[in-house]
Amino acid sequence: MEAEADRVDGLLAAAGHRVVERRLAPRDEWGEGRFDADGMPEADLVVVLGGDGSILRTARWMGYRQLPVLGVNLGTLGFLADVSRDEVTAALAEVGAGRFRLIDHLLFECELHRGGEVLHRQLGLNETSILAGPPFSMIEIRLLVDGDLATTYRADGLIVSTPVGSTAYSLSAGGPIVRKDLDAFLFTPLSPHTLTNRPVVDSAARTYDLVVPRPNSGSACVVDGRVVAAVEPGDRIRVQRAEPRFTLVETSLHGYYPTLREKLGWGGGVRAAEGQRPEGSAS
Repeated sequence: MEAEADRVDGLLAAAGHRVVERRLAPRDEWGEGRFDADGMPEADLVVVLGGDGSILRTARWMGYRQLPVLGVNLGTLGFLADVSRDEVTAALAEVGAGRFRLIDHLLFECELHRGGEVLHRQLGLNETSILAGPPFSMIEIRLLVDGDLATTYRADGLIVSTPVGSTAYSLSAGGPIVRKDLDAFLFTPLSPHTLTNRPVVDSAARTYDLVVPRPNSGSACVVDGRVVAAVEPGDRIRVQRAEPRFTLVETSLHGYYPTLREKLGWGGGVRAAEGQRPEGSAS
């Protein structure tokens, strides 16, 4: 990590750019909206070295002052941080020459309402999850859309995901893949007791409230993998589109579907389509 940071610093400095660093261990807490408090100057670009977890922490760190992000993958999957170590030089050259696109992504606000007050407010990029928790019995989650009851889930939990998060926890739970620059929310139940409860995609222009009448003692509201608060009877968890947008820099080195094929192993039919027939196949 240190060596890669030094290399990127050198490339940017050689191109005439001023570089300000913030180096933290992968699991250090950056704090929400601390970009200005940490003494960051006016900037045009944030280069993140790490993995998708580092991207999530960066979005939270910037808070309501979002800047374009170029993600360099030093982790494993790297769906958001899609520039590899070997591509850093070329990617920075593309950005410097203006050969890039800025792709905006949905950010959301999650609020926990209790007794008529907002106890917690959290900005997120991937998902809000309501998890049953210990003693690990099924819970009931009511979903209200713009104040109207839509459905009641009886499940181990519910994931409310953005399109960016559709390739994260929601995908692991059987949710659909949604193009990450769309404005939508995905609702994916965890092990639903009712077979007709299936993933649903709806507009991000609406306000969604989740109510758990009888949570377990360990039920919790989780945003982007971090516990926001324990859930108590009568709590209302509100998820809605946030005003700022999270912006990724996309160069000609990567596109949406090539990234899906590479990162998520969409290999079916690719060899045949490229004329690489498996041994023993008919011609």
